[in-house]
Amino acid sequence: MATSLRARNGGSPSPDAPPSPATRRGAGRPAASRRGRLYRWDLKATPYLFVAPFFLTFAAFGLFPLLYTGWLSLHRVELGGDPRWKGLENYTDLATSEFFWNALANTFTIGVISTVPQLLMALGLAHLLNYKLRGRGFFRVAVLAPYATSIAAATLVFAQLFNTDYGLINSALGWAGFDPVDWESSKWPAQIAISTIVTWRWTGYNALIYLAAMQAVPQDLYEAAALDGASRWRQFLSVTIPSIRPTILFTVIVSTIGATQLFGEPMLYGGSVGISGGSGNQFQTLSLLMYEKGWVTGALGQASAIAWVMLLLLLLIGGVQSLLARSHRAKPGS
Repeated sequence: MATSLRARNGGSPSPDAPPSPATRRGAGRPAASRRGRLYRWDLKATPYLFVAPFFLTFAAFGLFPLLYTGWLSLHRVELGGDPRWKGLENYTDLATSEFFWNALANTFTIGVISTVPQLLMALGLAHLLNYKLRGRGFFRVAVLAPYATSIAAATLVFAQLFNTDYGLINSALGWAGFDPVDWESSKWPAQIAISTIVTWRWTGYNALIYLAAMQAVPQDLYEAAALDGASRWRQFLSVTIPSIRPTILFTVIVSTIGATQLFGEPMLYGGSVGISGGSGNQFQTLSLLMYEKGWVTGALGQASAIAWVMLLLLLLIGGVQSLLARSHRAKPGS
């Protein structure tokens, strides 16, 4: 009772007395503030932790090789030797090299005669698959089968088909009354053969991309066009193509990148002379030239310079295509 009186009169409570509610709230405040700080830190840091593996992998296998290749392109580097500074000499050597300009021209021509038919055929296939046909699922899987086939298998089969002596293509030409074509040593026939392989492998892949874009086009647009008397062909030109234009631009950019980096098909098609792009370099691409310079002749500095030229070309092509897309969007009614 004396203790209670002292507490009521403002005295110190007994050590055995229970703590007041105010005392309990004050004791729990530091722990609550720590939990709040941990919660705020977790809320801010967790997203970065989730994306960190990608950026770490990109820095190790993407950014570092890119910067290191740029450093090598400014040096004279031989296999097993120490690098020596050369500045821009590797790039000036490329500007005066007939092999570089030949590879650049081959890359451009093979890219054009493989990309343009490929995308046109993919657009037509996607338009057909967009109809309500029987067995649409089977046909959609079938057009993707070439993409699932390995580059080596596809190239070896087509190399046999285009064989000059006993290939099926020359046999068919002979039955039709035409002379056999040298699909290996002649420049344009060899490039057409390689472009055929690329077109066969990638047409179905691009067709499925176009098909996905076509299925997102509102049906109201087709119904309105049909009420106006538009035929199926006019609907395709006036409704489908404008609606999937961003997808078409995407496939053009991706196909251009793939054509610039073309490597497996020409190397395997050429057989023993595949690295040099044929006996007369008639289908040597920039990727093949880079490989030959880096791992056959051992000139890693020149190979790195070719790699950076390819990167600059891709950036230039991508920038031009982006400007064309923006200018089209800026036009009234587009």
